[in-house]
Amino acid sequence: MALKSTIFKMDLNVADLDRHVYGDFPLTLARHPSETEERMMLRVLAFALHANEQLSFGRGISTDDEPDLWQKDLTGSIELWIELGTPDPDRLRKACSRGQKVILYTYGDRAVPVWWQKHGAALERFKHLSVWQVDDSSLRSLADMARPGLQLQCTISDGEIMVSSEGETLSMTPSSLKA
Repeated sequence: MALKSTIFKMDLNVADLDRHVYGDFPLTLARHPSETEERMMLRVLAFALHANEQLSFGRGISTDDEPDLWQKDLTGSIELWIELGTPDPDRLRKACSRGQKVILYTYGDRAVPVWWQKHGAALERFKHLSVWQVDDSSLRSLADMARPGLQLQCTISDGEIMVSSEGETLSMTPSSLKA
Protein backbone atom coordinates (compact mmCIF):
# COMPACT_ATOMS: atom_id res chain seq x y z
CA MET A 1 0.00 0.00 0.00
CA ALA A 2 1.35 3.42 -0.98
CA LEU A 3 2.08 5.98 1.68
CA LYS A 4 -0.07 9.10 1.62
CA SER A 5 1.07 12.70 1.66
CA THR A 6 1.09 14.58 4.95
CA ILE A 7 -0.96 17.77 4.90
CA PHE A 8 0.51 20.90 6.50
CA LYS A 9 -1.61 23.99 7.05
CA MET A 10 0.23 27.16 7.96
CA ASP A 11 -0.26 30.90 7.99
CA LEU A 12 2.42 32.92 6.25
CA ASN A 13 2.75 36.65 6.84
CA VAL A 14 4.93 38.37 4.24
CA ALA A 15 6.45 41.83 4.42
CA ASP A 16 8.55 42.18 1.26
CA LEU A 17 10.11 45.62 1.47
CA ASP A 18 11.98 45.07 -1.81
CA ARG A 19 8.83 44.47 -3.90
CA HIS A 20 6.36 46.35 -1.63
CA VAL A 21 4.24 43.25 -1.12
CA TYR A 22 2.54 42.79 2.24
CA GLY A 23 -0.04 40.23 3.20
CA ASP A 24 -1.23 37.12 4.96
CA PHE A 25 -1.32 33.88 3.01
CA PRO A 26 -3.01 30.78 4.44
CA LEU A 27 -1.09 27.85 2.91
CA THR A 28 -1.97 24.18 2.58
CA LEU A 29 0.93 21.96 1.53
CA ALA A 30 0.91 18.28 0.76
CA ARG A 31 4.27 16.79 1.73
CA HIS A 32 4.99 13.74 -0.41
CA PRO A 33 6.38 10.78 1.61
CA SER A 34 9.72 11.11 -0.19
CA GLU A 35 9.96 14.88 0.36
CA THR A 36 12.18 16.12 3.19
CA GLU A 37 11.17 18.87 5.61
CA GLU A 38 13.96 20.99 4.14
CA ARG A 39 12.50 20.78 0.65
CA MET A 40 8.97 21.42 1.89
CA MET A 41 10.09 24.53 3.79
CA LEU A 42 12.08 25.69 0.74
CA ARG A 43 8.76 25.63 -1.13
CA VAL A 44 7.32 27.87 1.60
CA LEU A 45 10.34 30.18 1.39
CA ALA A 46 10.01 30.39 -2.41
CA PHE A 47 6.34 31.26 -1.94
CA ALA A 48 7.28 34.04 0.49
CA LEU A 49 9.92 35.43 -1.89
CA HIS A 50 7.40 35.64 -4.74
CA ALA A 51 4.17 36.07 -2.76
CA ASN A 52 1.23 36.88 -4.96
CA GLU A 53 -2.48 36.01 -4.91
CA GLN A 54 -2.05 34.06 -8.18
CA LEU A 55 1.00 32.08 -7.02
CA SER A 56 0.18 28.44 -6.29
CA PHE A 57 1.88 25.16 -5.54
CA GLY A 58 2.19 22.54 -8.26
CA ARG A 59 0.97 18.99 -7.76
CA GLY A 60 4.27 17.91 -6.26
CA ILE A 61 7.50 16.10 -6.86
CA SER A 62 5.80 13.12 -8.47
CA THR A 63 4.52 15.29 -11.36
CA ASP A 64 6.89 15.88 -14.27
CA ASP A 65 4.93 18.49 -16.22
CA GLU A 66 4.39 21.01 -13.40
CA PRO A 67 6.79 23.12 -11.35
CA ASP A 68 6.96 23.29 -7.57
CA LEU A 69 5.23 26.68 -7.74
CA TRP A 70 3.78 28.70 -10.54
CA GLN A 71 1.88 31.84 -11.28
CA LYS A 72 -0.51 32.07 -14.21
CA ASP A 73 -2.30 35.07 -15.63
CA LEU A 74 -6.05 35.14 -16.32
CA THR A 75 -5.54 33.58 -19.77
CA GLY A 76 -3.63 30.61 -18.32
CA SER A 77 -0.22 31.75 -19.56
CA ILE A 78 2.58 30.94 -17.13
CA GLU A 79 4.12 34.15 -15.81
CA LEU A 80 6.42 32.51 -13.25
CA TRP A 81 7.75 28.95 -13.03
CA ILE A 82 9.67 28.02 -9.85
CA GLU A 83 11.74 24.84 -9.56
CA LEU A 84 13.65 23.42 -6.59
CA GLY A 85 16.74 21.22 -6.44
CA THR A 86 19.23 20.36 -9.16
CA PRO A 87 17.10 19.38 -12.15
CA ASP A 88 18.25 18.20 -15.53
CA PRO A 89 18.91 21.13 -17.92
CA ASP A 90 16.31 19.69 -20.31
CA ARG A 91 13.63 20.24 -17.66
CA LEU A 92 14.75 23.87 -17.29
CA ARG A 93 14.81 24.30 -21.09
CA LYS A 94 11.18 23.12 -21.24
CA ALA A 95 10.28 25.40 -18.34
CA CYS A 96 11.88 28.37 -20.13
CA SER A 97 9.86 27.61 -23.26
CA ARG A 98 6.61 27.54 -21.24
CA GLY A 99 7.10 30.31 -18.66
CA GLN A 100 7.89 34.00 -19.04
CA LYS A 101 10.25 33.85 -16.04
CA VAL A 102 11.87 30.76 -14.51
CA ILE A 103 13.55 30.67 -11.09
CA LEU A 104 15.48 27.75 -9.67
CA TYR A 105 16.28 27.45 -5.96
CA THR A 106 19.07 24.92 -5.42
CA TYR A 107 20.12 23.33 -2.15
CA GLY A 108 22.78 20.88 -1.04
CA ASP A 109 26.13 22.49 -0.22
CA ARG A 110 28.09 19.55 -1.64
CA ALA A 111 25.89 18.68 -4.63
CA VAL A 112 25.21 22.15 -6.03
CA PRO A 113 28.83 23.09 -6.95
CA VAL A 114 29.25 19.80 -8.81
CA TRP A 115 25.88 20.23 -10.57
CA TRP A 116 26.64 23.87 -11.44
CA GLN A 117 30.11 23.04 -12.81
CA LYS A 118 28.55 20.38 -15.02
CA HIS A 119 25.50 22.34 -16.23
CA GLY A 120 26.19 26.04 -15.57
CA ALA A 121 27.51 26.84 -19.05
CA ALA A 122 24.47 25.25 -20.71
CA LEU A 123 22.10 27.16 -18.42
CA GLU A 124 23.69 30.53 -19.23
CA ARG A 125 21.92 30.61 -22.59
CA PHE A 126 18.46 30.67 -20.97
CA LYS A 127 17.83 34.42 -20.79
CA HIS A 128 14.85 34.40 -18.40
CA LEU A 129 16.27 31.83 -15.94
CA SER A 130 17.57 32.83 -12.50
CA VAL A 131 19.40 30.36 -10.25
CA TRP A 132 19.77 30.82 -6.49
CA GLN A 133 21.37 28.65 -3.82
CA VAL A 134 20.13 28.33 -0.24
CA ASP A 135 22.82 27.03 2.11
CA ASP A 136 22.25 23.85 4.10
CA SER A 137 22.52 25.39 7.57
CA SER A 138 19.84 28.00 6.82
CA LEU A 139 17.60 25.39 5.25
CA ARG A 140 18.03 23.05 8.24
CA SER A 141 17.13 25.87 10.64
CA LEU A 142 14.07 26.66 8.54
CA ALA A 143 13.06 22.98 8.51
CA ASP A 144 13.35 22.89 12.30
CA MET A 145 10.47 25.39 12.41
CA ALA A 146 8.15 23.09 10.42
CA ARG A 147 5.04 21.85 12.17
CA PRO A 148 1.34 21.71 11.36
CA GLY A 149 -0.47 24.93 12.20
CA LEU A 150 2.74 26.96 11.86
CA GLN A 151 2.49 30.75 12.08
CA LEU A 152 5.41 32.05 10.02
CA GLN A 153 6.48 35.67 9.50
CA CYS A 154 8.83 36.51 6.64
CA THR A 155 10.40 39.93 6.15
CA ILE A 156 12.47 40.58 3.05
CA SER A 157 14.72 43.62 2.76
CA ASP A 158 17.71 44.23 0.48
CA GLY A 159 17.79 40.53 -0.44
CA GLU A 160 18.03 39.42 3.20
CA ILE A 161 15.27 37.21 4.54
CA MET A 162 14.22 37.22 8.19
CA VAL A 163 11.96 34.32 9.11
CA SER A 164 10.41 34.05 12.54
CA SER A 165 7.98 31.77 14.32
CA GLU A 166 7.12 31.31 17.98
CA GLY A 167 10.18 33.16 19.27
CA GLU A 168 12.61 31.57 16.81
CA THR A 169 14.26 33.89 14.28
CA LEU A 170 16.39 33.01 11.29
CA SER A 171 18.24 35.31 8.91
CA MET A 172 19.37 34.10 5.49
CA THR A 173 20.52 35.43 2.15
CA PRO A 174 20.38 33.09 -0.85
CA SER A 175 23.37 33.42 -3.15
CA SER A 176 22.92 34.07 -6.84
CA LEU A 177 24.44 31.59 -9.29
CA LYS A 178 22.74 33.19 -12.31
CA ALA A 179 20.82 36.46 -12.23
